[in-house]
Amino acid sequence: MRLSDANLAHLPVTVTQPAYDRSARGIGIVHFGIGAFHRAHQAAYTDDAMAAESGDWRILGVSLRSGNVRDQMRPQDGLYALVEQSADGSKVRFIGSVADVIVAAEERDRLIAALANPTTHIVSFTITEKGYCRAPDGAIDFDVADNISVYAYLAEAFRRRREAGSPGLTLMSCDNLAGNGAQLKRLMIAYLHRHAPELVSWFEEKCACPSTMVDRIVPATTEADRTRTEALTGLRDDAMVVTEPFSQWVIEDNFAGPRPAWEKHGALMTSNVHAYEEAKLRLLNGAHSALAYLGLKRGHEFVHQAIADPELAALANTLMRDEAATSLEHAPGQDLNAYADALIARFRNPALNHRLIQIAMDGSQKIPQRWLATLASQQAKGKRCPSILTAISGWLCHIRGDNGFVDDPLAEILKATWSQAGAHGISAALFTAGGIMGSNWTPSEADLLEIERQL
Repeated sequence: MRLSDANLAHLPVTVTQPAYDRSARGIGIVHFGIGAFHRAHQAAYTDDAMAAESGDWRILGVSLRSGNVRDQMRPQDGLYALVEQSADGSKVRFIGSVADVIVAAEERDRLIAALANPTTHIVSFTITEKGYCRAPDGAIDFDVADNISVYAYLAEAFRRRREAGSPGLTLMSCDNLAGNGAQLKRLMIAYLHRHAPELVSWFEEKCACPSTMVDRIVPATTEADRTRTEALTGLRDDAMVVTEPFSQWVIEDNFAGPRPAWEKHGALMTSNVHAYEEAKLRLLNGAHSALAYLGLKRGHEFVHQAIADPELAALANTLMRDEAATSLEHAPGQDLNAYADALIARFRNPALNHRLIQIAMDGSQKIPQRWLATLASQQAKGKRCPSILTAISGWLCHIRGDNGFVDDPLAEILKATWSQAGAHGISAALFTAGGIMGSNWTPSEADLLEIERQL
């Protein structure tokens, strides 16, 4: 029997159900990129908020291209199970905050109508780093953005809202980009200057782009996960997601209009997200990427296997504590050593089969904020980061094809660069001034030699 509103009555009494009348709540949020992470994170916080108080905050999920999530969720009336896994067992709850899922390319008119609807107040994003269509220098890449991107849909919605006298929107990035709100605002303005310059001032005056930091480990769901959940609940659920007990959401308190009371249900509202997001990017995400590339190189499949490898555990600890943490300015009360302790414990969770190959995707879009920012900060202090240099060598081996298929938007460019430069020139070709991965970090000759020694 397939999960649906009509079949909720068949769930065991031990399984938590949405504690509100879903049919009585309207849509207030449009979310781009309704993958497993969003369903395990923001949608769960929103479900909690609606369970505790009134408000039309249901979510219209949007996939930019693929219909997979729509086909999983629409037959289930947007319902799905959130399964928290730990060494102590599984905890299952059903989330009701998603009203429907559409594919942007197939239902363009419905999407723009939803974005333009005055009852929509928030547009949120988990479209991964590459979804922002940035060139290597951080500017908007119009060759990509003018194809299929969020910007065109938003621009048309802005036009309609301005003409109707409707209020502005809050655009809320929940992706792993440093200063993600500021980056989204900058890129959106660049797109408008090119395609709809008459909307720039309206956007700047009426809309807001708060920065956020999101933290929860969400592995890709497997068929074995679905089978186990069906055995627990008695209902087939194709949209279920698996996650860890830990969850964190830090949000800049900068909204263009109303919002759910997320702060009453676990989120932290603050005027300064920067310290939290930098710690997460450089410690958690930086260590995750290092474990991914070096773990794959050593034959591991999952994060918990990689962190159980003594050499990789030592490297991850050094990267987090000695290199990343000491590159940051701490927020009041922020204990980065305790944070690193907690991260190691989370990585070791044996019930969470988080695949290294999943983390290894799109490295060209991730390593600037995860590794290169730390390298630049430490270089300014006259210090080097041997663990990150080792991690870079692991990434270079990965993009060479050592671990099989390379899933990266720059895969062909990186492959061609490897072919031209070879092992003794690849790091210079990518990381020195004018290189593809150019950043504020300028590798020394010793850095380049150390990277190449490990290829």
